[in-house]
Amino acid sequence: MAEYYASDKLAQDEREQLKQLVGFMLGGELFGVDILMVQEIIRSIEITRVPNAPDFVEGVINLRGNIIPVIDLRRRLNMRDKQRAKTSNKDWILILTIDKRTTGFIVDLVTEVLKIDENDVEPPPDIIVSGLENQYITGVCNTGKHLLILLNFNRILLMEEMRKLKDIGPPSAKKSKSGNRVS
Repeated sequence: MAEYYASDKLAQDEREQLKQLVGFMLGGELFGVDILMVQEIIRSIEITRVPNAPDFVEGVINLRGNIIPVIDLRRRLNMRDKQRAKTSNKDWILILTIDKRTTGFIVDLVTEVLKIDENDVEPPPDIIVSGLENQYITGVCNTGKHLLILLNFNRILLMEEMRKLKDIGPPSAKKSKSGNRVS
């Protein structure tokens, strides 16, 4: 009986070392985000442009009555020179919860849920991280086919950019403190 509990404990320890990520492609590179941050993945939804928004903000979407800002991750990460991998004419949008705020991120392609051992994740090279303003690359892992770049979406946007995102949205969609729509 003690052997059963010991093997159970070993299996639990192994599961705790596995990290589950949603894999996605951007400019031909494989990236990953913690699966617990992903609220949902959507395709083919109309994006409304917002005047005077930061360059990397594609616009906003109405997702079941909620106005959500959408960021073009390629532009945010300055990957404009890379060719966009289009599998169709529909965008893939990762809907993530960041600092209690729902935000959409346009990516080229969502691949699959990846399970990686945390021991296989190496820190990003210092020369890469030192050039980043907010150090959003948390690690790199070899998956066998590709190098996987792990992103921390809590650091993708700077604080001032987060404040700007809170103000984005059509005036009719903003709510007053009482919860009523303001015109």
